[in-house]
Amino acid sequence: MKVIGIVGMPGSGKGEVSRIARELGIPVVVMGDVIREQARKAGLPPTDENLGAISAQLRADLGMDAIARLTIPIIESQATPVVLVDGIRGDREVAVFREHFPDFTLIAIDSSFETRYQRLAKRGRSDDLLTPEELRARDGRELGWGLGRALDLADYRIKNEGSLEEFAEEVRALLSRLGGVEG
Repeated sequence: MKVIGIVGMPGSGKGEVSRIARELGIPVVVMGDVIREQARKAGLPPTDENLGAISAQLRADLGMDAIARLTIPIIESQATPVVLVDGIRGDREVAVFREHFPDFTLIAIDSSFETRYQRLAKRGRSDDLLTPEELRARDGRELGWGLGRALDLADYRIKNEGSLEEFAEEVRALLSRLGGVEG
């Protein structure tokens, strides 16, 4: 099974990559869904604070690769030759995926702080932030999990500062090439 991982700072465009992958017929496993499910089981609203706390607790209890290990059975349950994994947050997760899936490729999505902040302000998801300070805090938390090191491990990088159409075209071309699908 070929597994394509996506890594990027909050608001960089990972969700857009997932949307395009689905359009191409590539199943998408979102690592954050594991966290959102834990919040649901605990009866907690899916706020940034709650999801961050659950993520931190899982990593403290089970190790920095906990979310990746919890995601592997979901990836393996996909009966397809290619799966995209959205939401890698650390180098330890990359290591687990590379060890478990010999055909693993990591794509980093790069966007500036200002661009990401503007996107998150418009997106309106329950765990999105309202102030630049809150985004900086979230960035710091995720960098503490090894996100910067994971970005450095990427096999491919896509800069997402232009139009959505330009970004989508570049993503579609790369996913088509990597996944062996028609773009």
